[in-house]
Amino acid sequence: MTADNPTGPSVGHLDDDEYPAFTMGGAADMLGTTQGFLRAIGEARLITPFRSPGGHRRYSRYQLRLAARARELVDQGLPVEAACRIVALEDQLQEARRINAGNLSASRSATPPAAA
Repeated sequence: MTADNPTGPSVGHLDDDEYPAFTMGGAADMLGTTQGFLRAIGEARLITPFRSPGGHRRYSRYQLRLAARARELVDQGLPVEAACRIVALEDQLQEARRINAGNLSASRSATPPAAA
């Protein structure tokens, strides 16, 4: 508890997919991989870990999902760079589909029904 937060630590980040909650060691353990793998996908620019004030890498749940998908592809025999490119393209496609669905929904609600 603190004077500015009498109830204790904030729980506002529990649902935040982008919050860098996981250390490199914790992330590697969760993914069942090595810290070297996380460095490799960072070098391939699939993810850019956040840095703590002390310079330590921190990962969000969103980044861990991307890393897990890259690990699946590497486990199937793809080189890290190729796996990272595929995951990045899959992520871009998913985002484009989400945007298109939103645009379609907005255009349907803005279009008046046809006269019969």
